[in-house]
Amino acid sequence: MAEATAPAFEVPARRARLSAWQQAALSLYWFGSSAHWTAILITLLPLQAEAIGGSDFKGQTLANILAVGAFLSMVVAPLFGAWSDRIRTRWGRRKPFLVAGTVGNVLGLTALAFIPSTPGALVPYVLAYLWINLFNNLATAPYSALIPDVVPAEQRGSASGWMGLMQMLGNFLGGITGLLLGVLGGVSGAYLAIAAILLVSMLITVFTVHEPDPGAVPPFHWGGFLRGLIEPFRSRDFSWVFWTRFLVVMGTFTVQGFILYYMKDVVAGGAETHNYTFFGIPFAKDAAGATSFFILALLLGAIISSLLAGSLSDRYGRKLMVYISGGLQALVVLVYILSKNFEVAVLMGIVFGLGYGAYQAVDWALASDILPSEDDYAKDMGVWHVAMTLPQSIATPIAGLLLDNFQRVGQANGQPTLGYTVIFGIAFVYFLLGTVLVRQVRGAR
Repeated sequence: MAEATAPAFEVPARRARLSAWQQAALSLYWFGSSAHWTAILITLLPLQAEAIGGSDFKGQTLANILAVGAFLSMVVAPLFGAWSDRIRTRWGRRKPFLVAGTVGNVLGLTALAFIPSTPGALVPYVLAYLWINLFNNLATAPYSALIPDVVPAEQRGSASGWMGLMQMLGNFLGGITGLLLGVLGGVSGAYLAIAAILLVSMLITVFTVHEPDPGAVPPFHWGGFLRGLIEPFRSRDFSWVFWTRFLVVMGTFTVQGFILYYMKDVVAGGAETHNYTFFGIPFAKDAAGATSFFILALLLGAIISSLLAGSLSDRYGRKLMVYISGGLQALVVLVYILSKNFEVAVLMGIVFGLGYGAYQAVDWALASDILPSEDDYAKDMGVWHVAMTLPQSIATPIAGLLLDNFQRVGQANGQPTLGYTVIFGIAFVYFLLGTVLVRQVRGAR
């Protein structure tokens, strides 16, 4: 998901402590943005990718669409962030970008709502998807820096927890899209609904959060901007945090986009309709509904852990929370390799959610402890954000290609789910390495 997270800084002493309500309001836009991306990446895009590319090439079609969007995000996020660092307006530095980016995003979502899911629609679909990635980053890269603009240093952990909680609640709403397609009027209605949610969350954030006066800001120079993309990597700790996050996100995107296909091909044995039951209780008849129920279970665990992990990391250290969260995610994908049972998938979804929520909460706090720049909040956030967007350009094409090819090999040799064994095995390695190597970070406990 092409979302940015906030960079490190030393907050000036004049920053007052924030109440729980103020922290919630500050992170509210993450709710809308997370609902937006979860609905698209988990349900809407996989459904449309299969309709556009066909059943035999659904993995590669999905991977190609995600890759071009992620590549664009990787390029523009640091630029938009640096731009917001270097301007002053009567409305603030970050809010104009938040408003303009959200309006552009809503226009792109409206276009996606009316593009037909047919083989000839690939090019217009990709163009519309690129459009929403462009404007999403125009909003979220500067918005991410609004959080360090406001939050005192001693509240990093709790602010990270609130941001994680808003993301999880947004994921919850986006995750039930598959269950609500009939109510919303299908894929088109779902796109319009998430556009409305995104717009409302933006308006509430804009009108409730006071953006502080940054004082004098230096002008934007291309030479300084380009040098600034490399400078953070001179920090050993930044490099380790960047690459460990890169590995964990590689694991996430190796699995995330293919859950709907897993429900159909592995749990349902390839059937279009299937009675997905949870200990005898029927919950869904198709893969989209089963995926939404799985997401609900995942988010149950994630919501529980997101607030707790941020606060606990203030007390016991960031790295301990990363070890726990990464280890849980690695364990779950290993179980998925060994099991084809829907009940097990759902129960492991809760465990995965505990790890996922904790990692999302602590990830921001860990980075805020070691990122080097005080003057380029949003630009440095954009550089660090590449650890989120670059894996989308790499992980999904690799996994999509492996899935399609090993599925064909497996079906020809009596192993109809071989492709999923391969991609989940790779995800296990990503999670394991991304967790263990955090021990190399010296500037955070």
